[in-house]
Amino acid sequence: MVWSPQSWRAKPILQLPAYPDAEALAAVENTLRTRPPLVFAGEARDLMSSLGQVAEGKAFLLQGGDCAESFAEFLPDNIRDTLRVILQMAVVLTFAAGVPVVKVGRIAGQFAKPRSDDFETRGGVSLPSYRGDNINGIEFTSEARIPDPQRLMEGYAQSAATLNLLRAFTNGGYADLHNVHRWMLGFIAGSPAGEQFRSLAQRVSESLDFMRACGITPETVPQLRTTNFYTSHEALFLGYEQALTRVDSTSGDWYDTSAHMLWIGDRTRQVDGAHVEFCRGIKNPIGLKCGPSMTNDDLARLCETINPENKPGRITLICRFGADRVGENLPRLIRTIEREGAKVVWSCDPMHGNTVKSGTGYKTRPFDRIQKEVKTFFDVHRAEGTHAGGVHFEMTGQNVTECLGGAQAIGEEDLEKRYHTHCDPRLNASQSIELAFLMAESIRAERMKDAGYAA
Repeated sequence: MVWSPQSWRAKPILQLPAYPDAEALAAVENTLRTRPPLVFAGEARDLMSSLGQVAEGKAFLLQGGDCAESFAEFLPDNIRDTLRVILQMAVVLTFAAGVPVVKVGRIAGQFAKPRSDDFETRGGVSLPSYRGDNINGIEFTSEARIPDPQRLMEGYAQSAATLNLLRAFTNGGYADLHNVHRWMLGFIAGSPAGEQFRSLAQRVSESLDFMRACGITPETVPQLRTTNFYTSHEALFLGYEQALTRVDSTSGDWYDTSAHMLWIGDRTRQVDGAHVEFCRGIKNPIGLKCGPSMTNDDLARLCETINPENKPGRITLICRFGADRVGENLPRLIRTIEREGAKVVWSCDPMHGNTVKSGTGYKTRPFDRIQKEVKTFFDVHRAEGTHAGGVHFEMTGQNVTECLGGAQAIGEEDLEKRYHTHCDPRLNASQSIELAFLMAESIRAERMKDAGYAA
């Protein structure tokens, strides 16, 4: 089948909202086709190149952000704080891994969410499920749950404003390496686990002091004041994605300009389905969520379909098994990829497979299970002789209480205090940075072991 931006419409599709007015939806999609791109093809190519370095073991991928962005929480401080935490995590991981960290946010477009059921029932009343703010409202009323095409326009506008702010932060001095390190020292001073991570922070301080003594400062090396930061979201509502897909004037290739990187979810990765059809034709880097139901044959077919040229950086396999199922499922997928000779980035999503319901009724994720899945992911790759290339977190820069545990010792009784998510529970700022330090210790110990030194 010859690919075009609309060829997905001839394929079977799942997770499609039921819009009551098809003409109104078509009118909004036509309007979006006239809007400026949110990102540029050259930026997506730069990300592809960086992810190619990750696939070769020469860089590390850090991908994180909101489970689902919301219109109500669209505040500059929220965007700033999430970026700030990702920058702090990246500095810790860069120092530990000794390689560049590629920073990708789940931001500026993560508005649509897949659902396990088309309807939600409360007190005997069934209404269409909430599918993200660019589809319908989270309020449990019949009016709010009707898919509204105008929400796509609001999602586009919020994404554009978010990207403008991110570019200002990352290029205007906010991301200065010395600023990020000062924030990290502040975290250590205020964290119950701070003492555990003080030695690594001290080594970072010594490195910065050495660089300064050698004349390497933000004034002499401008790269220390800026950083590359990319955006991503799940390519779920394909009408929106098609409307923002454009031909690149430089290469003549098609790019989805809604984000630098798109991913296909675990529920929509059918080889002959609409989502795979759409993503195989755009030249953006593509993520592929891999859960326990992913078969070896399907994985091989998906890689061949999406990346027939076997280009490094094109596919990131985002593994989401659950802490107790990584050892069972990850080795067989790694061996499949090795047998096929496919070049991929291996990334760990330790969030989705570790969701539980607390005794107080809140959906949550235990920090120790998240940490366990990350550790097992690294252990399996080490045993298989392959490269654990990255991590993919649902997190926020806010001081929420949505995930249990961590140094803050968030208990079930704490969940109701600041449970703000519109969908799934997120790591808060402290838990995210704590996890980065814990990962750093494992990465550094492995580097020392590989180099023949005691950790």
